[in-house]
This record gives sequence, structure tokens and C-alpha cells, in this order.
Amino acid sequence: MMDENIEKFISFMKDIKNVSDNTAISYKRDLTKMKDYFMTLGIDRENKINETNLNSYILWLEKNGCASSTVSRAISSMKAYFYFLLQNGDVVHDPAMLVKNPVIEKKAPKTLTINQLEKLLNAPACSNSKEIRDKAMLELMCSTGIRVSEIINLTLDNTNLNLSYIIVTNGKSKERIIPFSESCKIAIENYLMSSRGELLKEKESNLLFVNCQGKAMSRQGFWKILKGYGELAGITEDITPHTLRHSFAVNMIGSGANMNALQEILGHSTVTTTQAYANLKKKRTRK
Repeated sequence: MMDENIEKFISFMKDIKNVSDNTAISYKRDLTKMKDYFMTLGIDRENKINETNLNSYILWLEKNGCASSTVSRAISSMKAYFYFLLQNGDVVHDPAMLVKNPVIEKKAPKTLTINQLEKLLNAPACSNSKEIRDKAMLELMCSTGIRVSEIINLTLDNTNLNLSYIIVTNGKSKERIIPFSESCKIAIENYLMSSRGELLKEKESNLLFVNCQGKAMSRQGFWKILKGYGELAGITEDITPHTLRHSFAVNMIGSGANMNALQEILGHSTVTTTQAYANLKKKRTRK
């Protein structure tokens, strides 16, 4: 019963609320974990769950080492889920209504220095097709600040080399036109001319970047690539795709970028999120 309701909820969020695939996956992961916990307690229906049960589950997450951000996301998932069930008539009351989120300490985003970025971009030796592709991907990430989910889904149709820009579409179909640098253009041209065809292995694909089997790249695959080149570049800090995004934003602000224009490039829903990078830039300047 709970499995069926979770599937109904996920379908509702994707088809009606138009959430992205990644958000839907996160909802399903959170709710499945919650369901498994209650099943071990012999609770197999949502109408048997009360506020005390939910608080016990949250305590269990915290005791098992889940970060405050992870617990907060789990609570958001359960709140959305039980509200859906209530509206759908599957429960008579919402046990998650009064459940409170943990206080999350906001940490300043990690960024790389200009010198570290240069070392990272020079890490691929470009001695084979994979390294040529990796160089182009790193150049594009550092030049545009796009998310990893956006770069692995970028298509040839949405890449304009003549005018040096890409068109990125998020899960809600809002398009962003993002320019890229001359060095990035050169790296992508080199990849298209000398590397992509070899990686495709006679397959056909509209994706700009493909893996070594000629198929779509995965988020985990890109993370491994980035980590490997970070180590080659001698960068001891932990690097994630979002580190490159944060670094791009801070460097753009340092170059005098307009805040509203940067908001559009990054795809932030509000300028307040973008403003946080300006505050970070001021802190770094004062040091």
C-alpha cells in the first residue's frame, strides 16, 4: 500500500508539479527510506503513522549520522507526501504538519583560486580522446557555471560555436542562454573534430558529451573525472561540480558582473541566492 502511494505521489510531482527528474528521485529515495523504517516497526500504512512516529524517525536519522541538511530534506519530503495523501483522502489527518526542520548552519561555499582553476584546466594532457573530452568539459564548467546535470544533458543543437554560447534548459523548461570563453570554444572545437567521433564508436547521439562507450555520461562519472584531475593538479581540497559553479560566480562578481545578469546565467529563482556570492567575495577581499 505504501509503495503504491509513493508511486502515485512521485507521478503527481512529475506530471502535475513538473519537478525535475533529480528532485523526483530525491523524493522517492527519502520516502522509501521512511517506509522501510516504519515497516521494520510493523507499521505498513500511512494512516497508522502519527507525529510521535515521525519524530522518532527523525531522531533515528540523526543518530545514524545524517547531516542536518539531509534530515531537513527528509522532513520536506514527508511534509509534501502527507499533504498529498491528505488532499487525496488517503489519510484523515496530516501527522507531518507540526514536525519542525532542524536548524541548519549555513557554510560558506567552497571556491577555487584563479591559480587552482588554471592548474585544473591544464591537468588533462589531451593525449587521447577521453582527455580531450575532459578538457572541453572542464573548460565549459569553469566558463559557464552550469550544473553537472546540465552539462551531461547538453546537446549539439543547444551549442552554438559560431557565437560562443550554449542554451541550457532546466527541469521546468526555462531556457538560459550562457556565453562561454574563447579558450572554451577552442577546447570544444578540438573535442568535436578529433575526439567525439572516436568515443561514439559509430553510434548516433545528439548529446554534446558522451562517455567512452558512446553513451550518455552519468553524474557520478563526471564527479570521478573531476576528482581525478583535481588530484593531478595538486589541489588538496575536496572538489565537486558545485565547487566550479561557486568559483565561477565569485570570479564573475570580482570582474564586475551585473547581479541580475548573473542570476539569469546561474538559473537562480531569486537574486538573493546570487547575492550570497557577493558577500563571499567581500569576505575574501578583506582577508
